[in-house]
Amino acid sequence: MQISGQAVSAFLRAKRPVLAFLTTLLFLTGAIAHAQEKRGQVTNLPLPRYVSMKAAEANVRRGPSLTHRVDWVFKRRGMPLQVTAEYGNWRKVQDRDGAGGWVHYALLSGVRTVLIESDMLPVYASPDPKSPVNAHFETGVVARLGSCTVDWCRISAGGYRGWTLKSNLWGVEPDEIRE
Repeated sequence: MQISGQAVSAFLRAKRPVLAFLTTLLFLTGAIAHAQEKRGQVTNLPLPRYVSMKAAEANVRRGPSLTHRVDWVFKRRGMPLQVTAEYGNWRKVQDRDGAGGWVHYALLSGVRTVLIESDMLPVYASPDPKSPVNAHFETGVVARLGSCTVDWCRISAGGYRGWTLKSNLWGVEPDEIRE
């Protein structure tokens, strides 16, 4: 049996929308997977990610070397920072306000902290607003981050600990779950 050129052309024309849809779907799936799997070239850790200041002071430079100009100095031990890029021993970081630059990795810690963003934030005994309040934290307090559920995180600062809503914290992703 021989198939005519017209039959093949008609078949391909009928399948074109399906092929275009499948090609687009494959492209989008690959792009989403790539975006979800962005990793640092040096550490192979996820980017962006949160860290904290290990040092009491850290020079923030315009580029990833000692020859680059210091734009400012972070002066708060434990302050949460977001790592957005890596280059050798340098990490590009930013604070809650988006200010940042390049900091040497030795000045950073993997210990997770958060910044309180609501004034007199209630910290509850359990992840339930009906539970007793253990403390109130002021805006700008740096707290150590513990476990997190979908909506709540366990934090501690100044000898007080408890649970608060994740939406009141900077330094933890909205969809992040921690055990």
